[in-house]
Amino acid sequence: MARNLVNLENVSKAYGTRTLLDRVSAGVGEGDRIGVVGRNGDGKTTLLRLLAKIEPPDAGRVTHVGGLRVATVAQRDASDPAATVREEVLGGGPTHEWASEAGIREVLGGLFGDRDSLDAMLDRPLGGLSGGERRRVALAAALVGEHDVLVLDEPTNHLDVEGIDWLARHLSARREALVVVTHDRWFLDAVCTVTWEVQGGSVNAYDGGYSAYVLARAERNRMQASSDARRANLLRKELAWLRRGPPARTSKPRFRIDAANALIAEEPPPRDGVELVRFASARLGRTVYDVLDASLAMGHRALLEHVTWLVGPGDRIGIAGVNGSGKTSLLRLLTGELRPSTGKVVRGVTVRPAYLSQDVAELDPGLRVLEAVEQVRRVVDLGGGKLISATQMCERFGFVGDKQWTPVGELSGGERRRLQLLRLLMDEPNVLLLDEPTNDLDIDTLTALEDLLDGWPGTLLVVSHDRYFLERVCDRTVALLGDGGVRDLPGGVDEYLELRRGRAKATSRTAGTGAGASPQRSGSDARANRAAGKELARLDRTLERLRQRETRLHADLLDAAADHVRVVELDRELRELLAERAAAEERWLELAELVDQPGGVPGDR
Repeated sequence: MARNLVNLENVSKAYGTRTLLDRVSAGVGEGDRIGVVGRNGDGKTTLLRLLAKIEPPDAGRVTHVGGLRVATVAQRDASDPAATVREEVLGGGPTHEWASEAGIREVLGGLFGDRDSLDAMLDRPLGGLSGGERRRVALAAALVGEHDVLVLDEPTNHLDVEGIDWLARHLSARREALVVVTHDRWFLDAVCTVTWEVQGGSVNAYDGGYSAYVLARAERNRMQASSDARRANLLRKELAWLRRGPPARTSKPRFRIDAANALIAEEPPPRDGVELVRFASARLGRTVYDVLDASLAMGHRALLEHVTWLVGPGDRIGIAGVNGSGKTSLLRLLTGELRPSTGKVVRGVTVRPAYLSQDVAELDPGLRVLEAVEQVRRVVDLGGGKLISATQMCERFGFVGDKQWTPVGELSGGERRRLQLLRLLMDEPNVLLLDEPTNDLDIDTLTALEDLLDGWPGTLLVVSHDRYFLERVCDRTVALLGDGGVRDLPGGVDEYLELRRGRAKATSRTAGTGAGASPQRSGSDARANRAAGKELARLDRTLERLRQRETRLHADLLDAAADHVRVVELDRELRELLAERAAAEERWLELAELVDQPGGVPGDR
């Protein structure tokens, strides 16, 4: 039986007049993988600091087994900005002292990339790094050592989709006990086997990751016959989404499945796509954004090259890509903040965009929350004759009761982010461009936002590293792969990660063979290589033809938005085309393995 490494016995902790934890008892055992969830300000970070003995409890006791080794990664980095990455992660030791350690090489490679990228990174001062780079340094410093317990507070903040995917796989393979606070629901399901919910001064434990937590929480509400109908309906909707989703999204817990299925038996799909497209077409017309043969450069770096991309009414598009690939620049190009160096961007005359940037907009700190919202509009039309007041919108976004009268200057960063998004929605836009909307939002607020967007009849473009949020609110995914194109991904984020891994392998092969003279090929190898090259060229033409056909189908879908029978027919044709394109792309990747040239998949041009 696994022994407990950390014990909390009747622990209480308060700040000022507010009690965050009230007589909490909990334990962390060997091999535990615990995800901690709860609203912003409910005490999740405080719980982690108590577990790690960074600060003492007001009452009760926290005990560690003798010799316990604890590594922590906090939300805010307190390192010396003059120190180098090498000093912070490796203690400043020479390369030969760590290069022979497979575990250290795996961590550094996973977080910093290939050897060239790593060498360039190690001697940089911490003060000159971006938020994402500093997060990777903090994680590397914790992961290269030998520990019994890892305590991580929002480890996925500032990481891109690939970084989060690598971290989840790496943590799943480690043996230490893990306690992690995160709002990334995909990460919770991928890594954690137990979920702790911090709420109202208590810590409630649930077996399993996020989906198991939703199941158990919904069942608990059913058993208790909760009077809070709105909260119960949101949970049922979230549960229905989890149960209907792709089997690969998460492992499904086995307990209470019958009760959970009964709970969602009559729950409709999260949104009616055909109906929303019809509403969007009425509000927007046929043209939203037409990017026509456009190129965009930042300095000497080309972000987009001769891109043609159509965004229509009712489209719900998630945008993936590595940091620095141009996702934010693409949104700014659509809004008109940036101009293409060649080509043009056509915007529909009826487009009323709202752009949520990564930076929290400055608001008058003396305004109350409700006043800041009513300053935009007192009542908002969500479409289909559905009206909602500023007070009701505030409640949806977690500003309940007296919180609506809190001065803006006293709000936390997460609360300011919520208010910024709320004000955007109150302005009744018909196009939403959201750049990292999930930053600093807790899971309950994310669920409320997703519920609101389900019935929102407009065009939605989302840049996010939160793959759960992308899958939940978007119907399509595109990616910027660094080749100047905007590429459609029928397989969503999973397809994006596969393509990125394929490119990394191809780059590694090219670097390896480029170090010395190329080996002599046999005649049969050369013939096979020429044949593969010819088929690659043919597939390039096929993929371009399929892309053009797909563009026409999307246009036909918009034209037929009011004809349900025609929409179903076109949708079936589009699905068949996407399947054909996926098969062609898979064959392209197989052939790229045989051809002695830099690999990768052709992007949409």
